[in-house]
This record gives sequence, C-alpha cells and structure tokens, in this order.
Amino acid sequence: MSKIKTIFTNMSWILVSQIIASICGFVWTLVIARYLGVNDYGILGFATSLTGILVVTVDFGISTHIVRHIATDYDSAPKYLGNALPLKSFFAVFSFIITLIILLIMRCEEVTITITLLFTLEMVIRSYINLMNGAFQAFEKGKYQGIGNTLLNTILLIFILLAIFTDWGLLGITFAYLISNMIALSYLYLTFTRKVTKPHFELDKSFCKKITLYSIPFAIAGVLYSIYYSIDIVMLTNLIGNSATGIYNASYKLINVITLLYSAYTAVIFPVMSKFYKNDEKLLEISYAKSIRYLMLIMIPLAMATTIYSSDIVLLIYGSEFADSASVLSILIWTVCLLFAASPGNILLESSHREVTVTKIYAIAAVFNIALNFVLIPRFSFIGAAMTTVISDILIVIIQKYVIHKIGYRPDNKLYYDLIKIATGAGILGIALHYLHLNMWVAIPVGIVIYFTVIYLLRFFDDDDKYVIKEILGRN
Repeated sequence: MSKIKTIFTNMSWILVSQIIASICGFVWTLVIARYLGVNDYGILGFATSLTGILVVTVDFGISTHIVRHIATDYDSAPKYLGNALPLKSFFAVFSFIITLIILLIMRCEEVTITITLLFTLEMVIRSYINLMNGAFQAFEKGKYQGIGNTLLNTILLIFILLAIFTDWGLLGITFAYLISNMIALSYLYLTFTRKVTKPHFELDKSFCKKITLYSIPFAIAGVLYSIYYSIDIVMLTNLIGNSATGIYNASYKLINVITLLYSAYTAVIFPVMSKFYKNDEKLLEISYAKSIRYLMLIMIPLAMATTIYSSDIVLLIYGSEFADSASVLSILIWTVCLLFAASPGNILLESSHREVTVTKIYAIAAVFNIALNFVLIPRFSFIGAAMTTVISDILIVIIQKYVIHKIGYRPDNKLYYDLIKIATGAGILGIALHYLHLNMWVAIPVGIVIYFTVIYLLRFFDDDDKYVIKEILGRN
C-alpha cells in the first residue's frame, strides 16, 4: 500500500470516528447545557478546563516522545510501553495532590472541589488512553484507535442521557465521563496486546529516568499549550463568575467539537512526518505545505459561514438562555483556523526534534495570553476572553512561521497564492450568504456550491491534487 493510501486509510478511520464523536458531542453539549443551566454548566467548564491544564502532570510528554520513537523503531514498543504504563501511575498521584492544593488556594466551593477531583481521575484514565492511542498511531493502526474513539463517545453519550433521565445532576454526568473512559481504555489495551504487541512490564529506573528527561520538552510545551487554551475559562470564573463562564464555555464546547478534526489530523500525520524526517526531509517539507493547504481549504470557509450564522447556531443548540454565546462563537471560530494554520508547523518542529522551539513559542504566547486576559476580561467579560484567544493565536502563527522559515523550511510561492485563492473564495461566500439571507439549512448546500465553484474557477486544484486523489482511489 502506498504511503498516501496508508495515510488516507488511517485518516479515514480516525476521521469517521471523530465525525461520530462530533455528533455525540453536539448532542451531549446541547442536553447538558439545557439540563444544568448557566451556573452548573460554568462549574463543569471550570472542572474540565483546570484538569485540561493539569493533564500534562500525568502524561509528562511521555506519550508524544514514545510515538515519535516507536514510529521509527517498532521493536522498542514492548520496553517503552512496559515502563511508561507503571511510570504514569506515579505522576497520577502527584496530579491529585497538585489539583487539591490549587482548589484549596482558590477557595473553591465544596461542589466545585468534588467535581474537579473526579474529573482529575477521569483525566488520569484519559492520559492512559492517549498513550495507547499513540502506540496505535506509531504502528499506523488507525483502525483500532477509530473504533476505540467511537466506543468511548457512544457510551459517554448513553451514560450522560441516563444521568439526565434519572436526574442525577452534575455528579451523575461526571460519573458518566469516568465510566465511559474506563471502558474505552480496557478495549484499547486488550486490542493492542492481541493485535499489535504486548508491553514488557518492568520499572527500569534508569530507563524511566531517560524517558522522563527526553519527555520534559514535550511536557513543558503541553503545559503551556494547556494553559494557553484553558486559562481563560479559569480566569473568567475567578474574575467574573460562573454565569459568564457558562456563556463562554457554551461556545467553547462547540469549538471543541470542530477541533476533533485537528485531533484526527495530528494522530495520523505526526508519526508519518517523524519517519520523513529520518528518511527524506524533502517529503517532510512537502507534507508540511500540503497540510496547510488542505486544512485551510476546509477551515476558512467554515469559519466564515459560522460567523454569519452564529446566532442561529447558538439558539438552535442552547436556546435563548445562552443567546450571548453567539458573539463569543463568531470570534472564537477564527481560533480554529489559526489552530489549523499552526498545527502543521508544530508537528514539523516536533518530528524534526525541535520540540524545545515549540515550548519557547507557547511560553511567549501563554505569558502574553494571561497578561491580555487580565486587561480584557475585567472590561469586556467573555468577549474579552474570546478576543484574547484570537490575538494570541495570531501571535503564535507569526512567531512559528518566522522560526520555520529561519531554519530552512520554505514552501514555494504557490502555497501563498493558493491561500489567497482560498481567502477569496471564502470572502465571496461570506458576501453571498450575507446578502441572500438564506435559512441556515438552505445555506449549507448553497454555500458549498458557491465556494467550490469559485475555488475551481480560480484553478486551485493542480496535477498534484489529481495524483493524490488517484492514489487514494488506487488508480495510479
């Protein structure tokens, strides 16, 4: 099987699972928000955001380091996994202690402390899931990761609906997350040991020390990344209150559903680009440029359409109680474009052993983000938090592209011409939807036709695109 077809096959399994996850996420986001109301939904948002920041204290960058190493040396998998699995249990205990200390320092309410500690346990289980998924990625076995992801999200949706139906409240919803993650982890571990290889369990102190030291740059980058994307909700809770957090979190959850595509992309392309760096740096550079091109082809028009129909989307999903979330959504949707613009660069740097550079970029961005949040949140509440996120994302893209250009990865001018064509197509799409005043459901097919007609007339697709399509279809 060609490398293109392998990538497409793995991407397809993971993408289909992410589509199912997006549908499930859409449903549970809708029902949870309506069931809990603004205040309790704010508590849920705080708990998931804080544990999202602290998840790195459990993983410590180990998963990313192992994926990169195993992708280039399959025989090392039993030893790496056999040491990593017990090693992470020590980090888990440390995470519980850190979380509890932070909650006590912040003088959180008892219910907030309880829910957050339970989500800390869920975070530990999710960390093990990420490790197993990483192992599947390294062996390019996206099928099993896709099945596990589908299993997780389907069971989670069922348990959330049961918790709401039986009126178990916020605590029942929290346990729904816990139990579904435990079931998914069991499936992934059993499947990996049967279909791929068995970990050789041991606790080699010197080897664990080596893994930890090599993983530190990934851990620091992960901490900064988590702080960067979650600190706004934590700061909103402390500076404004749970209601503002609930309004902001409603839009943030919708953004998270869209970014599941980002998870699918990184899961497939990271081990591939790691191999390219070792074997053929020219292919590494090509995959970087193509990734930006195809990701922007999808995300820019999606952001444009979401901005125009943000009110309709929020009213459809959450109802009038969350009407203020529409303005937040129309701003935050552009962070998705910026995230996808930056992601190929992050993977390029990490696969080429420049993870320290990624750490430095996110350190700058995190400091900038926190400082700007302190200025804008007190003045503009959740709108200020959304503005800060977009401005900070722009800073990341600028710094990252400068660094990548400086180290010698310089895509030809065609990439920039193609990005101009995409922006032109999205601009025409936005103008058309604005003046046509179509119903949102009618606008979806009409918008797709308008956008891709413009893209086709601008001659966006070239011989390389035709080759990729033929490879996927097996016609070359």
